[in-house]
Amino acid sequence: MNTTPCDILITNIKILPAAGEKIIEDGFLATRGGTIKLMGPMASMPAALSAAKTIEGHGQLVMPGLINGHCHAAMTLFRGLADDLPLMTWLNDHIFPAEAASVNSEMVYCCSQLAAAEMILSGTTTVGDGYFLEEAAARAFCTAGLRAVAAQGIIDFPAPGVPDPSLSIEAARRYLNALPTNDLLIPALFCHSPYTCSPATLLSARELAAEYNCRLFIHVSETKNEVLEHQKLHGLRPIEHLRKLGFLAENTVCVHCVWPDSSEIAILADSGCGVITCPESNMKLGSGIAPVPAMLAAGIKTGLGTDGCASNNDLNMWGEMDSLAKIHKAVTLDPTIMPAPVVLDMATRGGAAALGLNLGTLRPGMAADMIIIDLQQPHLTPFYGPDLLIYALRGAEVRHSIIGGKLVMENRQLLNIDIKAVMAAVNRLAELHNQPLGEGDNGENDFGQDAGIKKH
Repeated sequence: MNTTPCDILITNIKILPAAGEKIIEDGFLATRGGTIKLMGPMASMPAALSAAKTIEGHGQLVMPGLINGHCHAAMTLFRGLADDLPLMTWLNDHIFPAEAASVNSEMVYCCSQLAAAEMILSGTTTVGDGYFLEEAAARAFCTAGLRAVAAQGIIDFPAPGVPDPSLSIEAARRYLNALPTNDLLIPALFCHSPYTCSPATLLSARELAAEYNCRLFIHVSETKNEVLEHQKLHGLRPIEHLRKLGFLAENTVCVHCVWPDSSEIAILADSGCGVITCPESNMKLGSGIAPVPAMLAAGIKTGLGTDGCASNNDLNMWGEMDSLAKIHKAVTLDPTIMPAPVVLDMATRGGAAALGLNLGTLRPGMAADMIIIDLQQPHLTPFYGPDLLIYALRGAEVRHSIIGGKLVMENRQLLNIDIKAVMAAVNRLAELHNQPLGEGDNGENDFGQDAGIKKH
């Protein structure tokens, strides 16, 4: 009898094909060559399927992997370093000096490995990351098997790897040219913000992103004071200013967008750009609550991110979804707003759309990016449907992770990362960081010096 080969076969499992869709109660799913080959009810599974790897899925659910649309993976080193501070105090007095003393290629690689491990362990299969020396982060993601849109940072003052800010665009071009070809790795650019990048820098970055047809990220309208200061300096609100410059386009990803007014929401929608909201970071820094319902109603491609764990303090997308759903209910006094299927869609298909990826759905022919969740838990019993995942899942229930058709976690064991070694390496870096200034400084950069950033 002729057989139908597949790489991974999952049997006797609940399947959630996409947010808001009906669960296949007793199903199978087969992958081949990085994509989903077949799926459906067990009763329809071909008898001739032959798999290199079979996963018995009784009591479990398979669903699309989560997409963390905005992260600074290397900042795991600064987790808990400076809590309970306003954004500009946090940046200018703590984070920028810490980065000046600590950031180099080894730090970015090790700390991005730790971030990748944390994300995979809690169900993230794709990350939109932005930092300096991003080639080291990209290498860490490739090692881990994590899909990534990896963006090189651009800023108008000395930064790791680019001590002369006038060379930041040239360095970004070198990054785009040098990043290795990989099915899971997509290069991108990341302008820090309109208050740390001049109009000339923003325009140059826009031109470079257009030339390479890559995503262009930017933090914008994160705090109320940022908007007020921008109006004083430029006579326009930040998003209005970005439109005037021609910065906004379909490949632009605007991060945070906590304080856009109705006209700016219309600008974002008209531009076709994506937005990533980071509710826990915005809450923790006291920045505010992004008008997500209004942005969704305007048709903006809106995804969800954790931000860096220095301002979160974890990289758990389940926590983001729970926070996003509940905070809007609280402030509007409307329990029907931001329902669970909408929030899950933002963490899957919405994030994919914002990042320019065709992900977030389990269908034959789609990329085999998925997670398998153990439903046999007290806090998931009884299981009436996937809404419970948003309000009760913690991340540790994710048993297996498949990215690009390859197992990267099996029975909660990371297959590509020695997590104990990575944690030990990051702890050593933390010990160096805690030394008095000068003892652990490698002298590679003066990050944050002469930043010229107003304390908003």
